Amino acid sequence: MTANRLIYLPLGGAGEIGMNCYVYGYGPEDKERLIVVDLGVTFGDMETTPGIDLIMPDVRWLEERQDRIEAIFITHAHEDHIGALGHLWPRLRAKVYARRFTALIGRAKLEEQGQPGTIITTVEARPQVIEAGPFKVQYLPVAHSIPESAALVIDTPAGRILHSGDFKLDPTPLVGEAWRPELFAEVAAEKPVKALMCDSTNVFSTHAGRSEATLRDPIRELVQKAEGMVVATTFASNVARLVTLAEAAQSAGRSVCLMGRAMKKMVAAAVESGVLAEFPKVVAPEEAEDIPRQNLMLLVTGSQGERRAASAQLARGKYLGMEMKEGDLFLFSSRTIPGNERGVLRIVNAFSEMGVDVVDEANGLYHVSGHANRPDLELMHSIVKPGVVIPMHGEHRHLREHVKLAASKGFDGEIATNGMMLDLTGDSPEVTEYIETGRLYLDGTALIGAMDGVVRDRIRMALNGHVMITIILDENDEPLGEAWAEIMGLPETGKGARPLAETIEEELNEFLDRGGKVLSDDDKLDEAVRRVVRQVAVEEIGKKPEVTVVVSRLQAD
Repeated sequence: MTANRLIYLPLGGAGEIGMNCYVYGYGPEDKERLIVVDLGVTFGDMETTPGIDLIMPDVRWLEERQDRIEAIFITHAHEDHIGALGHLWPRLRAKVYARRFTALIGRAKLEEQGQPGTIITTVEARPQVIEAGPFKVQYLPVAHSIPESAALVIDTPAGRILHSGDFKLDPTPLVGEAWRPELFAEVAAEKPVKALMCDSTNVFSTHAGRSEATLRDPIRELVQKAEGMVVATTFASNVARLVTLAEAAQSAGRSVCLMGRAMKKMVAAAVESGVLAEFPKVVAPEEAEDIPRQNLMLLVTGSQGERRAASAQLARGKYLGMEMKEGDLFLFSSRTIPGNERGVLRIVNAFSEMGVDVVDEANGLYHVSGHANRPDLELMHSIVKPGVVIPMHGEHRHLREHVKLAASKGFDGEIATNGMMLDLTGDSPEVTEYIETGRLYLDGTALIGAMDGVVRDRIRMALNGHVMITIILDENDEPLGEAWAEIMGLPETGKGARPLAETIEEELNEFLDRGGKVLSDDDKLDEAVRRVVRQVAVEEIGKKPEVTVVVSRLQAD
């Protein structure tokens, strides 16, 4: 009889921050019943993925085992945990479980992609148990920067797993559930925790994490002292921060206007789910236009410098009738995610040119993280007392440091990066297989593979420019007229101020006049034309452009 085994396989989020997707399996080798935890995204950038809106894990390994997937569990509603649900669910087609707030966000994502929202089953926190094949799963409330986040208690025949999700130790989060150490102690006392899969984002932050409540007074004081209009941005999902900002505005006698679809959607979901009894009264943008600047506060999207968000549009001019002026105050109540610095600085400098005062979280007064810091991770380890700590949600340096931290306190640790399958059945984890992992890109409305060549070609065209050559040949393989060159993304003129397209056409026509057998072979002709065009471009402008050759052959009647 084949022995059963318990496996853990990260497909995203282990070795990077974002795009979380984790798989647990139990059963005979290659026949395990599977559950999936989170289906998240990360975001493209113009440098490495131009034109790409979203990046998500390649779930081909799961697709090939779709009939073995028991369920998908979503821990919370941040994009890096739920953003791929609508796009990837059709490939997996398993029942989805989430808590009330997360389920509302998830249903909207499914419906946007033409999938029924009924796919998601709303669940309650522990003690409710969801049975999924050999797994019994409970949602354990944690504090985070979005309401109703949860860790997962995953019971299997081989032992108990605790999947931390994103969490922080916040006893006063203002909105959502507080950190309750007794819940985790209770979980550990019931059954030994075989493995703790643990958030590693802030493992390098050496001070204890701060509560959301510590921001109330500094933000209120800042808004009270402001003389012009106040505009603030934060993560749209941070409902607690939005409440703090809105209440600070009201205490200063300012009307509040929400600007940005994502922000309005999160506030509506918080109220509908009961996470928030009510949000402070807001005015519509058209009403805001008639309110004196000193009596107005705008809460806007775009804390990460996104070009289409409200912050960036205000930096470029007007947005929904509102504009920034000298003496106004703009507050970034958020942390800039690494990689987004350029976009944020572009906005900051644009506001500076307008005479707007920009305040950010550099001094720690106006933002706190939603993730556990190093001392908080140590406390989690000490409460749960896991057999092994397996870091997740972090770049490789975070995972490695987290293992070192665990070892310093006497806990075993194991690094598992994307594609590394661990067998957790025995007393210590063993790497049993390496799965080829990749990424899927959302390019407009199409999902493409990262290795399909689309983005590579786009980058090459961006770097080198493009030349299209059109050639017409008769039935005897003789040129009809001259070759025609169209250039894009290249200088119009080369050496001596002569038009580049004309120089290319002249060289090509000389080549075609020489004729020869190459004109009768499409492949050889294509290769020869490319070579001529690139040689000319290198001589004239020092570039080797991408070349497309179109050959039309006329047939005799």
